[in-house]
Amino acid sequence: MADFQNVGTFDAGVFTPKLGGIAPSGSSFTMDAAGIASGGAFLTSELEKRDPLIRKPLTSVTYARDIPIQTGGGWVDYVTAMNVAYGITGGSGSGAVGAGGANGTPIIQANVAKGAYKAHLFSAALRVNFVDMQRSNLIGRSLDQLLQDGIRLTYDKHMDANVYVGLTDYGTTGLVNNPDAVETTAANGAKGTATWATKTPEEILKDVNDALAAGWAANEYDETAIPNHILLPYEQYNYILTTMVSDLASETIYDFLMKNNAAVKNGGELFIGGCRWCKGAGTGQGDRMVGYVNKPRYIKMDELVPMSRIMTAPNVTNVCYDTAYMANISEVQLFYPTSILYVDGI
Repeated sequence: MADFQNVGTFDAGVFTPKLGGIAPSGSSFTMDAAGIASGGAFLTSELEKRDPLIRKPLTSVTYARDIPIQTGGGWVDYVTAMNVAYGITGGSGSGAVGAGGANGTPIIQANVAKGAYKAHLFSAALRVNFVDMQRSNLIGRSLDQLLQDGIRLTYDKHMDANVYVGLTDYGTTGLVNNPDAVETTAANGAKGTATWATKTPEEILKDVNDALAAGWAANEYDETAIPNHILLPYEQYNYILTTMVSDLASETIYDFLMKNNAAVKNGGELFIGGCRWCKGAGTGQGDRMVGYVNKPRYIKMDELVPMSRIMTAPNVTNVCYDTAYMANISEVQLFYPTSILYVDGI
């Protein structure tokens, strides 16, 4: 064991080393305050506890929950869909009844049309400096993976905006601002306002059921076309989640709505969820409730080419590696405009 009693003495900033218990002539030196401070900082850095968790930006994306997404199709410019309308002379009522002595039969006709929906490219690149890559190996972190997470976050936020509000620069819209959707205004409650915070649970239920009934009626009461998806601003969503039906009740307004809504009572199902894009989306920047049929027959979008790592190449000029990521995405495709309804002012 080393003899720490004989390595030297330290007094008033002067350190005198000992060799074999004898201080050689001219071997002492002076350490000023700055030198002592920097030495302490070095010691502190050696003794630090590093938190392995990298805290990424806080965000929320819900697009995959609220719309069917179909994958595949390639690098196309448009997505097309066929639709057909039927007609018969005199209509499908008495016009289709063969009268006695008639020598003609009504003939069915079909009008086939094709709708086109825009597609656009998503592209982003990351650059990893060669020296930074080598340094990251020393600390056990992947700089490339860190930047890939940033690409993924950017893509998810792009998809979220594309699904809910579309891209203004490309002239597209989304779930909460489609110009073909039917817009209505919530009725005032007993307190004279339409906002849910001032309404009774029964009045809120009426708003929901009125929207479901109006949407179903617009869809010719097709049993597959009962609206089954409702989006609300988070303020209203949290309100119905946490507010009891009454002071003595054991269920919340949300539970009350899920048990007594028109969709469930007619053999369907209903999802009610929060969406940050509904806040201020209505007329006059009012809060908007969106009700629609969330099925691929009625509405969808295409991820024609999912986000992919296209190519990686060394860049000698900048001493780095460049990697390109790309995807091909369609706008929201609303096939039946009657299958979506907006209720503003809630």
